[in-house]
Amino acid sequence: MPNMNPSPRYISNLTRETYALILAGGRGSRLHELTDWRAKPSLYFGGKFRIIDFPLSNCINSGIRRIGVVTQYKSHSLIRHVMRGWGHFKKELGESVEILPASQRYSESWYKGTADAVFQNIDIIRHELPKYVMILSGDHVYRMDYAGLLAAHAESGADMTVSCLEVPVAEAAGAFGVVEVDERNKILGFEEKPELPKHLPENPEMCLASMGNYVFNTEFLFEQLKKDAMNENSDRDFGKDIIPSIIEGHEVYAHPFRSGFTDEEAYWRDVGTLDSFWQANMELLSPTPALNLYDAKWPIWTFQEQLPPAKFVFDDDERRGMAVDSIVSGGCIISGSTVRRSVLFNEVQVCSYSTVENSVVLPDVVVLRHCQIKNAILDRGCIIPEGTVIGHDHDHDRARGFRVSEGGITLVTRDMLGLPVGYE
Repeated sequence: MPNMNPSPRYISNLTRETYALILAGGRGSRLHELTDWRAKPSLYFGGKFRIIDFPLSNCINSGIRRIGVVTQYKSHSLIRHVMRGWGHFKKELGESVEILPASQRYSESWYKGTADAVFQNIDIIRHELPKYVMILSGDHVYRMDYAGLLAAHAESGADMTVSCLEVPVAEAAGAFGVVEVDERNKILGFEEKPELPKHLPENPEMCLASMGNYVFNTEFLFEQLKKDAMNENSDRDFGKDIIPSIIEGHEVYAHPFRSGFTDEEAYWRDVGTLDSFWQANMELLSPTPALNLYDAKWPIWTFQEQLPPAKFVFDDDERRGMAVDSIVSGGCIISGSTVRRSVLFNEVQVCSYSTVENSVVLPDVVVLRHCQIKNAILDRGCIIPEGTVIGHDHDHDRARGFRVSEGGITLVTRDMLGLPVGYE
């Protein structure tokens, strides 16, 4: 049995011997226009962060200080954010956060899959001389102490360990890789995004899904990547190709993702659709949200702009600047208007006699006077014309060119408003 209470020195040795590779090149096509000009890991979240900040913060808080961020799709805003917020590490002290853009080092093609993205960076990984390579998805929101995953991997004698969590069968269908394990958590079977996931023996409504986070022994990883690169029929993907090909002949284990403080399953969200993105932001408005952004023991780091504090002006009966059950970030001005149950990012302005409810408002949005907005996502830089009504009549929203999600959330972007568009 693995040691459930490894010593701090043992953990620090493991983290020093680990190189983390964050795969951050995905588009996130189910987010539609929200990712037309940015990669999904660059998308804003929680009032002041970007999604990429969560795996990066997890690494730093876990003691892993050698990190590569693999980029590809429309990566300008992602690269700019990482350089500004994470570029202060000192290579000479054995710490670094490096951008690894797609550069066709081993192929004339761009990355064909997750495994190919790692394979084309083998030379960079080898130069770091790590004992373990941790491969992380860059487009999920969660807090996780990777030290426990590393310790479980080292003590089980595994060649590869897959971080997993229990999810409802209906949610996993067609969306997640699903694993079968024995009583020791050794993986016996793996299916990538099955339509009919195999449920847990003790619970027919739940299954064990891969989080897309893996730990490999370095030489074993190189061996498998080279073998996969020679297979002309491979999709160059960890879930579709690598994992199914190694579970029979090698030691491949699942590691259940649990909270670092209790044995309960920890917070994790795949904000890959408009509805899930909106819902995850709304969850933060709870008095005691499942994702605690105020925990000083596990801070989420990000690029911190120098902005003035939020301001609320006018206290007249006909117009009162106020926000209730909301997150309001720096530089915002709520001027004679009402904000309820909403997340406002930096430098949002809501002008007099307007109401914003149940909405996610990205940076630099201006809502002019007499607007009524609810159940909406307003993309960065939108200027909402005076008297606009959004989210009250879906047919009217669609007629104006806005997108309405399956869950009834209205997305508005600059392009839909006839405003200039560009990188984010």
